[in-house]
Amino acid sequence: MATESMTTDGQEVPSGGIAPAARGFWFALSAYLLWGVLPLFIKLVDHVPAVEIVAHRILWSVPIAAAVLIALGRTADVIKAFGSPRTMAMAALTAALITVNWSIYVWAIAVDRTVETALGYYVNPLMSVVMGAVFLGERLSRAQMAAIGLAAIAVVILTLETGGLPWISLALAASFAVYGFLRKTLPIGPSQGFFLEVLLLAIPSLLYVLWLEVDGTGHFLTGEPLDVFLMLACGPATAVPLLLYGFGAKLLRLSTIGLMQYIAPTMIFLIAVFVFDEPFSSGKAAAFALIWTALAIYSWIYSWPMLFGKR
Repeated sequence: MATESMTTDGQEVPSGGIAPAARGFWFALSAYLLWGVLPLFIKLVDHVPAVEIVAHRILWSVPIAAAVLIALGRTADVIKAFGSPRTMAMAALTAALITVNWSIYVWAIAVDRTVETALGYYVNPLMSVVMGAVFLGERLSRAQMAAIGLAAIAVVILTLETGGLPWISLALAASFAVYGFLRKTLPIGPSQGFFLEVLLLAIPSLLYVLWLEVDGTGHFLTGEPLDVFLMLACGPATAVPLLLYGFGAKLLRLSTIGLMQYIAPTMIFLIAVFVFDEPFSSGKAAAFALIWTALAIYSWIYSWPMLFGKR
């Protein structure tokens, strides 16, 4: 029978008798692989407005997140959070940020701009470094400044090529970086925090979906059977990788997560170019080359020494 182990913050993680580092690796790897193929799923529903898809992602994530909490016996943490105005306020803010991130991501894939979403998630760790310097007063080394400078040059190249800022990439990177930054302030575990976020978003999402169905423009009750199935599948497609990542991050070193976080955007990039056949100009190639170089520097600083082990 599978058992659970306890992390330092009281978060239970399924174990099954496997070493913590190995469990964390497989949890995190599964999450990144699922995120990597997510564009294939989103393409199946690209005829549905992005806001409607996000609403269903939220709604059908609630029962999955609730089931995980019940299975782990962590419902008391959520009940306690309801009594803390600060925790609820922070959860509402992180919920709003992840909703913005999801909406831009879904829309961008639907309109054949998947390459830009990949770039956004490549830029995300560098954006986090900048936030640490700006908001936490962290000093940047020369290597860090070089990495950030290369990323900035890449943005300039894309701006000159397209005649405007690569706002999709920057918005995705910024929203997820700020989300991760604020998410650390929630005094509860990852699965509890995720449940709290989707629960707060569930009521407006439900009202929106009901309004669409009454108006006759929804794709759930009045759509094709395949649409109904895909809307329901939005829940596990959203909740499962997030929960797996939360469990994995608790059992792995930051250095390991630092290297693994490039799996998903690399898969997204390959799917965009070779499956969706999106254009990849010489300007984009130059920009990506600069970003990849910057990430190599970043990874060397933060992630190279040891891949496995408990933090």
